[in-house]
Parts: sequence; C-alpha cells; structure tokens
Amino acid sequence: MTSNPDRSAGGPLWATLIATFFGIGRLRPGPGTWGSAATVLLWTALAYKLNPGLRTPIAFGLAAMVTLIGIPAATLVARAAATKDPQFVVIDEVAGQLIALIAVPLAWKTFLVGFILFRIFDILKPPPVRQLERLPEGTGIVLDDVAAGIYAFAVMQLLLYSGLLR
Repeated sequence: MTSNPDRSAGGPLWATLIATFFGIGRLRPGPGTWGSAATVLLWTALAYKLNPGLRTPIAFGLAAMVTLIGIPAATLVARAAATKDPQFVVIDEVAGQLIALIAVPLAWKTFLVGFILFRIFDILKPPPVRQLERLPEGTGIVLDDVAAGIYAFAVMQLLLYSGLLR
C-alpha cells in the first residue's frame, strides 16, 4: 500500500482535507493565522459577488456549516495524530473568522480589523474561551475558536455602531 501525502495527518481523507482547510494548516509559520487569512480572502471574494441582502445570512450559514462539519473532522484527525489539538487543524480558525465577519461592511478596513480582532481573541482566549478547549476532541478544538469569533464579532459590531470604524 502506498502512502498518500494528503493523509499524512491520519484519518479519512475527507476529514484531513476539511480539518487542514485543504492543506492550509500545513503552512508555516502560524498555521492558524494562515487559516484565518485564507478565510478572509475567500469570504471577501464571495461576499462581493453576493446580493447585499444575502451576505449576512450566508456568512452565518457558512459559519454554522463549517462548525458542524469541522467538529467531526477535527475529532478524527486529532485522534489519528494522537494529539489533543494539532496545530495543522485550522478548520476551527475558519469557523471563528467567519463569525467575526458576519454583518461586516465590505471594506478593507473592516476585513483587516475583523482579522486582527479574531486573532487577538483566539490567542488570548479570555474566559470562557480557554475553558471551552477542555471539551472533548473536536468539540473543544472548534468551539473555543467559535467563542473567540463571537468576541471578535461583538467588538466589531460595537466599533461599527459607535462610528469608530466605517
């Protein structure tokens, strides 16, 4: 049997592709940052093509879908890698970053601020973000980043509502 490089993380190919966001999790340094940056770029490209009235529901739906698919994918890959939270699993950053960008106006400043806010909350992990990491397997891997995305979303909306960011 030959070795498949796409399965080097172990687990089913579909789970490896999803968990690593099609290999982006293999980029160095900082695979989580690469995963977030790729998400911002892909969302930007998609959002500009969407009807403005559909952007927010689609962003919400994508974030929910990525979360729901990401949890089992992260579980399988983490089990195969025998690691609680492998750095190359970045589907959690994709979910969190999408949440941070929900209802954000299409402008380079808002995308940049959304990216920075999410990365800050993902790295600092204020309560209860850090506690969510303790949940089992893929649930803990993904939900802490979902919570970081919710924090970033809340701060972003406050900045937009207050007029500090346009």
